[in-house]
Amino acid sequence: MSTETAREGPEIPVAPPEAVLPAVRAPADLAWTIVQMRAGERITVNEGLIAAYQAASSPHSIRALKSDVEAFDAWCRRNNRIALPATAETVADYLDSRAGKGSRPASLSRYKASIAKIHQLLELKDPTPAPLVKLRLQAVRREKGAAQKQARPLRFKGPVRDVERDKARGLNVRALLESCGNDLPGLRDRALLSAAYDTGLRASELVAVAIEHIEEAIDPEARLLQILRSKGDQDGEGATAYLSPRTVSAIAAWTEAAGITAGPLFRRVQVRRYKARAAVRGRPIDSISGRETWDLRKTLPRPAVKARVEYDIGTVALHPGSIGPIFRSIIQRAFDRGALPDLTAEDLARLLKGISAHSTRIGLNQDLAGIMDALRWKSPRMPLAYNRNLAAEQGAAGRLMAKIG
Repeated sequence: MSTETAREGPEIPVAPPEAVLPAVRAPADLAWTIVQMRAGERITVNEGLIAAYQAASSPHSIRALKSDVEAFDAWCRRNNRIALPATAETVADYLDSRAGKGSRPASLSRYKASIAKIHQLLELKDPTPAPLVKLRLQAVRREKGAAQKQARPLRFKGPVRDVERDKARGLNVRALLESCGNDLPGLRDRALLSAAYDTGLRASELVAVAIEHIEEAIDPEARLLQILRSKGDQDGEGATAYLSPRTVSAIAAWTEAAGITAGPLFRRVQVRRYKARAAVRGRPIDSISGRETWDLRKTLPRPAVKARVEYDIGTVALHPGSIGPIFRSIIQRAFDRGALPDLTAEDLARLLKGISAHSTRIGLNQDLAGIMDALRWKSPRMPLAYNRNLAAEQGAAGRLMAKIG
């Protein structure tokens, strides 16, 4: 079956489930995904509109949309449904199917939004506002609850009332930082965790930090971090975060040891460990039996070799998906070294299940709540009355770091 071409772009022909359309687009292109979807009528792809959407969206948003519509199309093929244009009944049944496999209401809302978006990009009637879809989703929310499971917080001193005066206890960032080693992985992890707590950045924002984004602050021992883009700032207006002297010192130790002078700040560290070898005396030549392989090197002595560790520093930034596992690894090592004395192994196993890349962001927000109460702030937006750089340094986060750093 051939794919016709219109002025706007390729058309999606009516295709049975087993049909394979010709490769007219690179697999990374959203148009490729659309052309392969099972259509019930000929649909023209407006390439200009697709290109405009891709230019206006983050790579993460495009990947999420592709993943969602590919999963929807696969379900439609398995169940002999039409994906484009989809009916309200097809969308409702699909969401019910995903709910039956454990998807939470928040995920179902995202799948619904992706189906809506692909119909909008193809200028088709959007089936998702139909009462049937809304009522089915409402039923799932009623059954499962709409609340999302929140990551467990990583607070600076743990679960304390007064972050400034109380002694650290439980799972706390201070103990984790102190337990990080002085080898390259330990230096990287200390800088990463400290910066994550100071700034409250999401994983994708944290790995995007580059040396060039760090600027001088009024406090000569602190720094300001320019955040070029974030999830809440898709237009790239930018923001500024405060880096405490504690974090500045950790970053300096990491970059000096790793030889990083420009580019991504947080990178992969590959570790290669070599075992020690004892010295070997050379064998007399007449001891080499005719039943073994002849090799004159057997007569040469070999000196002892000490155990050694070699490191390979990556050139690109860490993947956002690696931040959560790194945090959990830091916690496990701290526990193994006795840095979390009031936690049992059972406590640790339970806590680790809730740790994610979002844990430092949540922990910072909970610690800031105490500062806001002390300053009688009704909203975290109040520090924005300062200019942006000054707000970062003298606002709530800056005050908190100055007190507990």
